[in-house]
Amino acid sequence: STPVDTQAPPLGFALAQLHGIYILSQAPQGLILVDMHAAHERTTYERMKAAVANGGVATQPLLMPITLNVSPAEADVLEDHVALLGSAGLDLVRSGPSQVQVRALPVFLTNADLEGLVRRLSADLLATGTTRSVEEALNETLGTLACHGAVRANRLLSVPEMNALLREMERTVRSDQCNHGRPTWTYVSLSDLDRMFLR
Repeated sequence: STPVDTQAPPLGFALAQLHGIYILSQAPQGLILVDMHAAHERTTYERMKAAVANGGVATQPLLMPITLNVSPAEADVLEDHVALLGSAGLDLVRSGPSQVQVRALPVFLTNADLEGLVRRLSADLLATGTTRSVEEALNETLGTLACHGAVRANRLLSVPEMNALLREMERTVRSDQCNHGRPTWTYVSLSDLDRMFLR
């Protein structure tokens, strides 16, 4: 049998990916299963919150601004919240009655579906209106950005990438739950596995 590494970090060492969704990790005395997207979403969100507290989210200016067609109501609400979006690292301006232009993105978001992200942000802002504090609105915006920036299901990660995510989870507060309150990982002990196999 494989010797148990009692010196392993809390979330262990990655073994493989399962169905492009879960990371399997060998931990002391058992197996850890990690929901890859949920875990990356939480670590990204906490990193962005820390960046805001320390002066701002790093942005990546676009070489060519991207113009998106939206409804007039979406353009209105995005225009009303330009400062809020800017605090989250998204430089966006209204460029017409039903158009907005994205000039810069948070650095971690370069591969996101930009149109889907802007529609989600405008829907969130329209749904809540002015019922939240600026801090609540900013945190929700950061959560939406983190969700879009997190690794998607079926993206194949290398073992070093999986281990990097595990180490980041260990450094991140509240990394055991995603931004929506669902668990990001679970542990199955060797004794549980032994019982399953009647050992």
